[in-house]
Amino acid sequence: MKRIAFISVAAALAIGGVGFYYGAPSLLKEPLLHLNRSLSGMEEKTTTAALHTIHYLDSGAPSQPAPSNPGATPLVLLHGIFAEKDHWVDFARPLTSQYRVVAPDFPGFGESTRLEDQPYDYAAHTQRLGALLDALGIEKAHLAGNSMGGTIAALFALQHPERVASVAFIGAPHGIRSPKPSTMDRRIDAGQRPLVAHDAAAFRAMMDLVFERRPFLPYPILHATEQAALGNAPSNTRLWDAQLKDRYLLQQRLGDLQNHPVLALWGDSDRVFDRSGLSPLQKLLPQAQLEALPGIGHLPMMEAPADTAQRYARFLEGLAPPSALAPQKIQQK
Repeated sequence: MKRIAFISVAAALAIGGVGFYYGAPSLLKEPLLHLNRSLSGMEEKTTTAALHTIHYLDSGAPSQPAPSNPGATPLVLLHGIFAEKDHWVDFARPLTSQYRVVAPDFPGFGESTRLEDQPYDYAAHTQRLGALLDALGIEKAHLAGNSMGGTIAALFALQHPERVASVAFIGAPHGIRSPKPSTMDRRIDAGQRPLVAHDAAAFRAMMDLVFERRPFLPYPILHATEQAALGNAPSNTRLWDAQLKDRYLLQQRLGDLQNHPVLALWGDSDRVFDRSGLSPLQKLLPQAQLEALPGIGHLPMMEAPADTAQRYARFLEGLAPPSALAPQKIQQK
């Protein structure tokens, strides 16, 4: 009888837990985010820069600095439009022991403030990145970005080459005209805003658009993401239109990025920016390291975080002068 009673109590607790998980998801969002950040050695912090309160994740000084990073140059990870800092956490996990990794909510996105009287076009974003790096005491960084974030990284490197050690596009950057129009290109040309969700059906369509290999997202996180997208839809429309005016800005400027090491990891199944965009990218930056990722959509740092991080780590290791790698080789003999 005691065993039956124990099973009954356990079952009741399990049912109650499921009910809590789906019935009060907002109460579980922060604990789940905190747990995942902790597993990657990252901590949420805030700072003030360029009129905004900016939330960011920071791993702090690495415990085992990479031989290829003798100056301890940080990695700064920049998300895309309507995305946020936690999209980088799984990607950062294998990197934080060797690098300081910083992932901000860019001003206007995530938990950072969005001001109705401020512009959120690329000129403003690029200026704010400099202010953020200043606030964090980062003189020089490896910049890696997805979509909008990749474009901001490239534009900042063009304006401040002395502050950027390398540029990486983790997923296709915004602003390249692909020879073959993507699914999103066709929707934009039809007058739609595919990444602005006004209702639940539009949110699901957006998720299908950006992911080819949809990662597991706990319901409390997915629910919060959907609610934020729907609640911010009117404001998101303004930000979308501001970015669309610079639809092919990167292609106009990218050829000037010849003096920086560049990595591009482009999802082979990207429906936001078609993989045929690798061709103009290669012509503009013949020195760049370009890789198509089989079976991956627009967000490789979420769809295949470990593999994508490994590719990025190899790129960073290849930037070191031979003298910096020598101690590592001696240890391996």
